[in-house]
Amino acid sequence: MKIGLETESMHLWFQNGKMDIFSYIDFAKELDCDGVIINIIKDFGLDEEWGCLGSNEEHHLKKIRAKLDEYNMYCEIDAKGFDKNKFEKIAKVAQILNTKIIRSYVPLTDKSKKVKNASDGSFDDSKITALFNKEEFLNSSNEIKALIEILENYDLKLAIENHEYQTSSDLLELLALINHPRVGFLYDFGNSMMAYEDPIKACKDMAKYTFSTHCKDHIIFNEDGVDYVCGVPLGEGNIDIKACIEILKNEGLDRINIEQCYPYCANFKREKGTGGVDKLGEGAFKIEKPLFKGLKAMQYYYPQEVSNEHLEKLLRLQKEGCKKSVKYLKSII
Repeated sequence: MKIGLETESMHLWFQNGKMDIFSYIDFAKELDCDGVIINIIKDFGLDEEWGCLGSNEEHHLKKIRAKLDEYNMYCEIDAKGFDKNKFEKIAKVAQILNTKIIRSYVPLTDKSKKVKNASDGSFDDSKITALFNKEEFLNSSNEIKALIEILENYDLKLAIENHEYQTSSDLLELLALINHPRVGFLYDFGNSMMAYEDPIKACKDMAKYTFSTHCKDHIIFNEDGVDYVCGVPLGEGNIDIKACIEILKNEGLDRINIEQCYPYCANFKREKGTGGVDKLGEGAFKIEKPLFKGLKAMQYYYPQEVSNEHLEKLLRLQKEGCKKSVKYLKSII
């Protein structure tokens, strides 16, 4: 199986000006990866419209394509939402980069929130919490169906992600409403946990329709009475990654993309039992200890808000974690 690396795996390096898309592709090549996923969502320190990609200027994109071709690497794009005008722009970017798969997800937001800190959700309040409305979620099928012509014209596949709020059954209902071979799933190994769904169950449900992946590992810990899902390097958490890969492989998937969400913490987004898990403490939901002293859970992702010392430490750990994650994945596939 081929191995790809998602830019989120080095988010601190991008957000703090330590890396751009060119040096990132070099880094992925150094780790002997076969491809990359470029996240184009805005965040701290990133381009407002094109995130880690930096720009959709044609000369810039052609330079990226040349580097990908030099290294014989594939490229996927991670986007957000289903706005038709934006999606047409993304499709044009994909054409230049020779991208065939675009990930997106149904975004949630709470416009009543007024926060200043990134760790409080100023860039994406759904990272903290938002209300999941099943009817609104399923109604997004109309937006997605409006993109099918673009998918056909540009020879693209759209991979809808289980993005923390949705169970696999929610996604299967949505997919049934769309019912088109160019629309399937991106299976995220860890995101179902935030909806109290076991990763293996989600994998079994989604595998048949899965175009792409975010391979990650998680632990659970409790801080000040609140339970958190926390990203760790592959092999250092409690997700049965090997079992999930076997399920996906048996359905014909030939590439696994690492999205090492470390350092990162997330709240549980749905009620206990929503995805079939009604208590914590076993399997993927085994409870461990918090990772870092001096940082609260929701500060792991943005340590620069606390101190430069914490940032420098987590920059180093994130890079080491990427190397560990690729090595671990290679060891099991």
